[in-house]
Amino acid sequence: MVDARRLVTRGYPAPSLVCRVVGFALVSSVAALSNAGPPPENSVQHSELVAAYTTLLDQYCVTCHNEALVNGTGGADDPSSMVSQLRTLGLTLDTVDIGDVAADPELWENVVRKLRVGAMPPPPRPRPDLATYNGFRRWLENELDAHSVQNPNPGRTQAFHRVTRTEYGNAIRDLLDLEVDVAALLPADAPDKNGFDNNAGALSVSPTLLERYISAARKVSRLAIGESPATPVIESFDVPLRLEQDDLQSEELPFGSRGGLAVRHTFPVDGEYLIKVRLQTNYVNYVRGLDIEHEMEIRLDGARIGHFTFGGDAPGIPAPSSFAGNVRGDTEWEAYMLHADDGLEVRLAVDAGPHVIGVTFPRELWEPDGILQPRQVGFALAVNEMPDTNPAVGTVEIAGPYDITGPGDTPSRRRIFSCRPDGEADADTTCAREILARLARTAYRRPVTENDIDPLMEFFDLGRNDAGFESGIQFALERLLSDPDFVFRVSREPVDIPSGTPYPVDAVELASRLSFFLWSSVPDDELITLADSGELGDPAVLRGQVHRMLGDPKASALVENFVGQWLFLRNMRGVYPDPFAFPDFDENLREALQRETELFIEYQLTQDKSILELLDADYSFVNERLARHYDIPNIYGSRFRKVTFDQNSAGGSRRGGLLGHGSLMTVTSYPNRTSPVLRGKFVLENLLGAPPPEPPPNVPTLEEESEDGRTLTMREAMVQHRENPACRVCHAAMDPIGFSLENYDAVGEWRPTFAGKPIDASGVLPDGSSFEGPTGLRDLLLERSDDFVGTVTEKMLIYALGRDLEYYDAPTVRNIVRQAATDDYRWSAIILGIVESTPFQMRRSD
Repeated sequence: MVDARRLVTRGYPAPSLVCRVVGFALVSSVAALSNAGPPPENSVQHSELVAAYTTLLDQYCVTCHNEALVNGTGGADDPSSMVSQLRTLGLTLDTVDIGDVAADPELWENVVRKLRVGAMPPPPRPRPDLATYNGFRRWLENELDAHSVQNPNPGRTQAFHRVTRTEYGNAIRDLLDLEVDVAALLPADAPDKNGFDNNAGALSVSPTLLERYISAARKVSRLAIGESPATPVIESFDVPLRLEQDDLQSEELPFGSRGGLAVRHTFPVDGEYLIKVRLQTNYVNYVRGLDIEHEMEIRLDGARIGHFTFGGDAPGIPAPSSFAGNVRGDTEWEAYMLHADDGLEVRLAVDAGPHVIGVTFPRELWEPDGILQPRQVGFALAVNEMPDTNPAVGTVEIAGPYDITGPGDTPSRRRIFSCRPDGEADADTTCAREILARLARTAYRRPVTENDIDPLMEFFDLGRNDAGFESGIQFALERLLSDPDFVFRVSREPVDIPSGTPYPVDAVELASRLSFFLWSSVPDDELITLADSGELGDPAVLRGQVHRMLGDPKASALVENFVGQWLFLRNMRGVYPDPFAFPDFDENLREALQRETELFIEYQLTQDKSILELLDADYSFVNERLARHYDIPNIYGSRFRKVTFDQNSAGGSRRGGLLGHGSLMTVTSYPNRTSPVLRGKFVLENLLGAPPPEPPPNVPTLEEESEDGRTLTMREAMVQHRENPACRVCHAAMDPIGFSLENYDAVGEWRPTFAGKPIDASGVLPDGSSFEGPTGLRDLLLERSDDFVGTVTEKMLIYALGRDLEYYDAPTVRNIVRQAATDDYRWSAIILGIVESTPFQMRRSD
């Protein structure tokens, strides 16, 4: 047999020559051995497989991935050539021994990842048949997994892992029973390359950021204690301009009302507060919707505290509260248009603590006169001076406190003050130590010692000497909330452990890992107690805790944080489709699109469904606004409800699984058009776990029109784009996937045509797999169920560990997937597999 590697190094890299030299019969023999599974080491079968796969590499891989080409001693120097790209990748396969995969597991894991989506060899290079191709990949995985079992590598997390802004807010909630607006206290955390913001390596710490944490600790401690503000303050809650207020806006507003908003606000102390409503205005600040009489209500925790009538020709109500006596052209009329909402306010005494302020209008039954006009967009929406039929709330302001009467009896004060000094000597010190020890145990996520409490007591003494017992607790609490043991999750290595040695994390750290994974918050008392007693190390106890925690409402953090970042749902807040291209897109639709996906996955988590149901579910959750967008009939009201689709109908097959969710289509589009590249890249990265390489520099822009000015279909535009050889290789895998989703426009609405032509939603992957439309893509992903579930597992493991995955983590992922397959890939099986895995329960020393 002629060695293909020698042909390449002699200057004959053409794959056609190698294909003629290497016998097809030997390559075909690989198919017969591909499903044999991992044989005992040094067996005859193993030797035959090694020989067959060596020939396979020589025929299909080494012709390009060899030292001569990669090191620049062979091939063309054209920067757009395949050779130039190979030199950038730096992957050589002619100098490695496939019979000893363990010698370079990182290289072979890279090969496995490329094989996962059939990316190599790239078209139009020849490739083996599918059975041989998949058999080679499975054999490599088995070899790598066997090596991993003998040489476990849990990886290394950062010794100091700063809590994220979201985790900080959740920790405050669970420690002090206090909801705070963390966005106003701390800056946002930038996501890493995987899209997660809890990567310890990316959570930088600067002097400025530490000052923000200290400032946050001061504000939070004062609010929790009920310290009186130095001066009254005004907090404003704005309603987006494009939020349509024609329906019930919140379940916390009265049934039968429309518009407005419900605000959850924590009042710092007992006292008087002024609640003022500003109505929506146009560009010259004229209040909208004053042509007829309207009513408006202000409610506190559901009880009406203010009722107002304005607009129209309200009898007995002088200007500027109505049109009565005013004629167009009069200065009084203009003053009314500018100041119609001046009197929409109420001042009242409010007890300290969290309350819901609701502002809304009683529903009015009316039909517009004349021909229904199209929705106004852009500049026209802002400058229209004509009175609107319905007014809308623009801003709700809460000012105060005035006439303070005391700190009140709030949930946070009840949580903090578990005891009170009884007047005896040193009673305040004893009580303070009890309070601080209890809070520190939760805040530091571990049992505490005198060395932990003494610094807090020093701050207590300073505050007590200045202004009494409660002031001392506030000082100590401020110190506790800025302590490194609260702001950072600290990993402590065993003493004198050799460098690079894997070791199990202690039970306390395991409890912390578990709570931040499932709750994005601190462990509760039960979890800390089990860790302190050592019972958490019992596998049965650990599994019981996982099930308990998943059943807790705090597990919604998995949807809000993990899913929100994995599927880019958080990006919905920053998406602004072109209002001229998509005039029907409003804030109601934005919220509905995001809420649909959140409810969809939350339902699957709570019901412990199979992860495959993410793709093939025949149901979703919609309200009237979203149903109208999806063209689903007979759905009314703002309440979301589960709807089941007929997958045999044309409309039903468009929705159901994730690929039919408008949220995903919107966050993977540009403001004015769809993007097959963004959508294809999203599927490869987040659903198949095979991200394409970064694009080369100076990529030409996409031409959207032909030379004669005709609008090109997306497929026509991409064909032109791929004429550049530097773009062709990466787009070969991305574009077919993206084209299959072209029936969804840039806001997820179904369209059969574009640019006057029927949409061609067919696609063919480099490995020859063909599919048609979103249904075909869904079926393709389901055929590769292990890859899809493996990708979800990878993403969740990244999130759980707070670090990037390395090549040595791949066997762990594959093992979790294999074990979950026996339980129908249920969510709980994946989560338990992660919690029980080596990377989650162990760590490698420095």
